[in-house]
Amino acid sequence: MPATHRTSQRGVGRPGDEVVVAPDERRDAVLRVIGGARTRLILSVFRCDVLEVLDALADALRRNVRVEVLITGRAKGWQERLQRLWVLLEDMGATLHRYPDPVVKYHAKYIVADKGPALVASLNLTRKCFTSTVDFVVTTHDPGVVSGLTRLFAVDCGPPSAPLPPGLSRRLIIGPDGARRQFTALIQGARRSICIVDPKVTDPGVVALLKTKAAEGVSVSVLSRGGLSGLTPHGKLLIVDGSTAVIGSLSLSALSLDFRREVAIIVNDSNCVARLNALFGQTGSRSRARATGSRTRATP
Repeated sequence: MPATHRTSQRGVGRPGDEVVVAPDERRDAVLRVIGGARTRLILSVFRCDVLEVLDALADALRRNVRVEVLITGRAKGWQERLQRLWVLLEDMGATLHRYPDPVVKYHAKYIVADKGPALVASLNLTRKCFTSTVDFVVTTHDPGVVSGLTRLFAVDCGPPSAPLPPGLSRRLIIGPDGARRQFTALIQGARRSICIVDPKVTDPGVVALLKTKAAEGVSVSVLSRGGLSGLTPHGKLLIVDGSTAVIGSLSLSALSLDFRREVAIIVNDSNCVARLNALFGQTGSRSRARATGSRTRATP
């Protein structure tokens, strides 16, 4: 089964999305977006320790690309490494921003090159996430997503009290502002199946809602432990009724939903979602999926 699926919808006037799952393909997707930038590159970074990524950023700067990086102010066990990363990127010539909010933790993970493509990921730019985790990447030329992430980046580089930019694409889920409301609506709307890959499904409201949906006869499957071909679950994936997927940094925990800047993207492209459905089935057949409040079925 291929690890990457790209779809083209030029015939109906909408750019296609690409969903990438396999570790090497995820790394290559990140490097392609960075390597394709011609004038401006923006990156939202939580952790980064991959030399290939840093080399690609250095190459972009040598091409006179304006590289702007928004870095979290804190990451568990990473304070010294974040400071070293800051100094390294600054010495390269990148323009750096530290997320200024003293309360809301920064956890978003995305890249935008020029006017597209945009990349939204559940992974960090680390060796672990490029070799040994179950994680997900979406790249898209959707102008609404590209514009929305670019404007969000500008806001998050400014004062912490600044509101979200208006008119963001409905495909974007931004935490903490709209995350709980949008995820609750997606789960409540499920009629047949809810499939989740997330090691931290702990929010009491979400857990109760999943139990309610299971009691209504909806198949609820949660992969929180175990892995796929020896990979460790880290990424966050929600599939509703086998037709709508959500990928990004958002976990279904109270901290992630209510207290962190997170970014996720909704994917409705049938071919991309079919790829994710197949992956979930493969993952569930090789691992122990934990269903919240009911027996799990690995396929939607």
